[in-house]
Amino acid sequence: MDFKNLFQFLEALDQNNSKAWMDQNRKWYQEVREGFISWLDDLDVELSHLDKEYYPTPGKKGVNRINNNLMFHPHKPTYKDHFGAGVDKRPNTGDFYIQIGIKESLLAGGLWRPGSKTLKNIREAIDYDGEALEKILNRPAFQKTFGTLYEDEKLTNAPKGFSNDHLHIDLLRHKTFAVVHPLTKAEILQSDFKEKVIQVYLEMLPFRRYLNRAVMV
Repeated sequence: MDFKNLFQFLEALDQNNSKAWMDQNRKWYQEVREGFISWLDDLDVELSHLDKEYYPTPGKKGVNRINNNLMFHPHKPTYKDHFGAGVDKRPNTGDFYIQIGIKESLLAGGLWRPGSKTLKNIREAIDYDGEALEKILNRPAFQKTFGTLYEDEKLTNAPKGFSNDHLHIDLLRHKTFAVVHPLTKAEILQSDFKEKVIQVYLEMLPFRRYLNRAVMV
């Protein structure tokens, strides 16, 4: 994958964010998109060999649209400033997300503001064996890779059905259960970038599996 070409395309798009420009440069866009999809296909094969529970996700299935949804976000530009994709996309679970952009690049996974039923299942899992999740989150390698849980909205008090003195009250108050590993452009342009992605995937795997087993109950 020529990530340098990908960045050049996104930088040009950022300066000319319009359908007219995109129509004039459709061939360039398709070249970059197909290259990214091919890279995702290779990653898909490698992850399927490393993770016995991996859910096959071909590049075309995993890649996101570059168009912003202007119906719900009318003030956003026509096109995004990044290419994004999810792999290990088992239905109704949290996937492993890859974003390559000119303003922000990252690897992430988990569940962002899940619905009430899913959130209830996660909290019930934490109530049952939250120490297992705490152990995952407190591993030095995990903290070095991701820091803490993604900072998002949290309840001020305990959720309904739980007490404020619950052993895992800090976890129970979260509304989002996700982690993020930021990427630099220099890292992405390195020849071993795919190996870096795989390393982060494997480090995140116990966290994602904990959440996904909770929501699949």
